[in-house]
Amino acid sequence: MPPAFHDFAATLSYEDLPQDALRVLRRSFLDTMGVAAVASTTEMAGIARRAAVALFGSGQAGSARILMQGAIVSPAGAAMAGAFTIDSVDAHDGSSPCKGHAGSAVFPALMAMADVSANLQGTDFATLLAIAYEVSYRAGLAQHATCADYHTSGAWTSIGVAVACARALHCTPDQIRQAAGIGEYHGPRSQMMRCIDHPTMLRDGVGWGAPSGVTAAYLAQMGFTGSPALTCEQAPEYWSDLGERWRLVEDTHYKAYPCCRWAHPAIDAAQDLMRDHGLQHSQIAGVKIHTFHNATRLAGHTPATPDEFAYAIAFPVATMIVREQVGAPELATETLQDADILRISNATQLIDDQHFTKISVGKRWASVSLTTSDGRTVTSEPRTPRGDVDMPLSDTEISDKFHLFADPILGETRAGRIETFAGSFDSLDARDFAHLLDLCLSPS
Repeated sequence: MPPAFHDFAATLSYEDLPQDALRVLRRSFLDTMGVAAVASTTEMAGIARRAAVALFGSGQAGSARILMQGAIVSPAGAAMAGAFTIDSVDAHDGSSPCKGHAGSAVFPALMAMADVSANLQGTDFATLLAIAYEVSYRAGLAQHATCADYHTSGAWTSIGVAVACARALHCTPDQIRQAAGIGEYHGPRSQMMRCIDHPTMLRDGVGWGAPSGVTAAYLAQMGFTGSPALTCEQAPEYWSDLGERWRLVEDTHYKAYPCCRWAHPAIDAAQDLMRDHGLQHSQIAGVKIHTFHNATRLAGHTPATPDEFAYAIAFPVATMIVREQVGAPELATETLQDADILRISNATQLIDDQHFTKISVGKRWASVSLTTSDGRTVTSEPRTPRGDVDMPLSDTEISDKFHLFADPILGETRAGRIETFAGSFDSLDARDFAHLLDLCLSPS
C-alpha cells in the first residue's frame, strides 16, 4: 500500500528519486531560470516586485530575496514576486494532463525557502522539488476530475508548494497534512478561461498560489489547522501509486515558444508547411487552423498587450510564418505592430474541430492549411506540439532556449555558470548550492 501523501512528503529521501526524475528536475531548473531572466524585465514583473516590497517587505531574520532582483522581503513575498515574474513570459514548463504549470510556482517558492535555510544542499533541494512537483500534479489531476470548473495552476500548486515548504520547515507528517489543507482552502480557485477570454496580468494564478502555499506551511508549523485537502484525501485513484509512478517524469513538457501551449501545435504545423513547401510570407493569402474548442477562444488576431499575445493563436502562428521563429525578440512590443504579421493574422480563420476537442485530453491537437496568392492550398497532418514527452526537446534545445532568454539579461558568463550548476544542482554541497542561489537571486 502506498504511503499517505503526508508520510510520502515527510520521509522521501534523495536516494528514493529515480534518475529520470532527477533529469527532469535539472532540465526544469535550467529552463525556468532562463524564463525568469527574460521575464524579470517585463512590466508585470516590476509591478509584482514593488507590490511584494510594499506588502511583504522585511529586513528581519528569515527574509528572502526576490528572484533575479535581490530585494529583501518575506518568503511569501519572494514567492509571490518570483511566481508573477516567471508567469509574465509564458515559456515555462508545464503538464498537459493538468492543463497548467507547476515550475512557475514551485521554483520561486522553494528558492525563497532555500534562501532562509542554513546549509541546504543540492540533494535537499532536489527532494523538495520532487515533492512539490509530484504533489502538485496529482492534486491538479484530482481537482480537474472532481470540480467542474477549469481552475488556474495556482489552485493546485498551492497544495504542492504547501507540502514541500512544510517539509523544508521540518514539519511532522500531521503538520504537512494540515499545510495541504490550508493551502488548498486558501489557494486561488481562479477560473482560467476568464483570462483566456480577457487576457490580463492575472495569468495562471501562480502569483497567489505560490505565497498561499508558503504561508500555509508556516501556519501549519505554528499549529494552525486546516480542513483535509480534498484533492489529496478524497480522490484516492490519483494517489494509489504515489512513490512508484512519477507523474513529474510522465507529464512534464517544455515549451519551444513563449505563448500558450494551446497555440503550439498550430505554430509547429505552420513552420513545417512554410519550410517543406519553400514558401515566403508574401505568398500567404489565408490560413485556416483546425483545433480544439478552448484553443479557438485564444483568438488574438490583433493583440495589443504582451498578455494578449501570450493568450493568442492567430497572431503567434502569423509570427512564425513571417519571422520563421517565435522567440525572445518577438516579445518586444513592436512585434504587435508588425504590418506583415497583422496582415496574415487577420487572414487567419480558427475552426472549432469537434474531433480535436474530443481527443485533446492530456494532449493538444491542431492542423493548419495555408492558401497562397496563386490559389494553392497546403495542409498539415493533425499534430501535437513539440516538447511533449513523446516529442521531447533535446538537452541542446533546452540549453539554446535558456541562453536565448538569459544571455542578453544576465550576460554570457553568469548565464553559463547558472547552466553549469543547474545541470548538476543535486550534487552540489551547501557552499556551491548557496552560490547557485546567489546567481539566480541577485539583480539581473
